[in-house]
Amino acid sequence: MAASAKLYGLAQKSLFNKELDWDTDAIKVMLCTVSYTPNQDTHQYKSDITAEATGTGYTAGGALLTSCTATYNAGTNTLTLDAADVSWPNSTISARYAVLYNSTPATDATRPLIGYVDFGQDISTTAGTFSIVWDAAGIITATAA
Repeated sequence: MAASAKLYGLAQKSLFNKELDWDTDAIKVMLCTVSYTPNQDTHQYKSDITAEATGTGYTAGGALLTSCTATYNAGTNTLTLDAADVSWPNSTISARYAVLYNSTPATDATRPLIGYVDFGQDISTTAGTFSIVWDAAGIITATAA
């Protein structure tokens, strides 16, 4: 499977507007079907997301990330965001994308998006465990230039 992760461009705006705190806010990952078309330039809030996956063992809104960390490496000028892997046991679902967002604000129109992972194909489970194993180097890495 060729998965690729990308930041939503407006996540940076949300950071500077104090709408997002990676290691203290409730960060979630939700699954979306192939019908969702990510737009890095215009999607800023959860209300912009369509085609959330549904199925047995999956709760609307997705799963809460745990052990969220933000680490800066001065030698490489990189910031790395990471969290524990996520799974939906005993699930029957199909998804193409995983979308990261801050679920702390009260409404979908104010819940900032962070990034998304394109699995490269539909991933499905039938009464099994749907797992997202984040890259060992972190979920998101950004370089200060």
